[in-house]
Amino acid sequence: MSEVDNKGENKVKPQDRLAQDFVQFAVDCGVLRFGEFKTKAGRLSPYFFNAGLFDDGAKLGRLAEFYARSLLQSGIEFDMIFGPAYKGIPLGAALAVELARLGRNVPFAYNRKEAKDHGEGGTLVGAPLKGRVLIVDDVMSAGTAARESIAIIQAAGAKPHAVVIALDRQEKATENGADVPYSAVQYVNRQLGLHVCSIAKLSDLMQYLQAHSGAGLAADHQRVLLYRQRYGVDES
Repeated sequence: MSEVDNKGENKVKPQDRLAQDFVQFAVDCGVLRFGEFKTKAGRLSPYFFNAGLFDDGAKLGRLAEFYARSLLQSGIEFDMIFGPAYKGIPLGAALAVELARLGRNVPFAYNRKEAKDHGEGGTLVGAPLKGRVLIVDDVMSAGTAARESIAIIQAAGAKPHAVVIALDRQEKATENGADVPYSAVQYVNRQLGLHVCSIAKLSDLMQYLQAHSGAGLAADHQRVLLYRQRYGVDES
């Protein structure tokens, strides 16, 4: 969304510019692709976001900048970072490094999928979980990973406080194979009581496609629009 200044000219909000820059970055890296892809829910999606393709130091470092800037703009306060296995581990570590570079040094922890039966043992690695914990992940499909992280954090006596993700698909979640009228992000926010911050949303992706329709993306914009009309959630 843009604002109009006192001269009648459109001004782009910082968060909108950040989101558009991130979408462009994801497209350039091949992380965000267009075509036909089957989701976990069995839907045929016209786009696919694969954070595993942020696969070198430069890309991961730039990604961490986007996470950090989005968090700072959101105003969400937290005491430490938790990266759920597996994708959340490098994302959380990279974010912790970037925040430290910006002068905000916070503890970081992550979990193992399998408990270690030697050495220090257990499933948790890193700083002790305490205070208000920020969970870092790439996308949120059904909220399952968030619920698992919440259980781990609460079991350690800390408070699950917020989640930061790269992309909010803004589409209906599924329960027992059926669509529900809310997204995973809405569920985590409204039902589980956690703040959710996303670098970009599906609406930002659609804005990007519309702006680049003359560059051969008009058909992709139409397919994403139809997909959103079918599976999108009401955010009023």
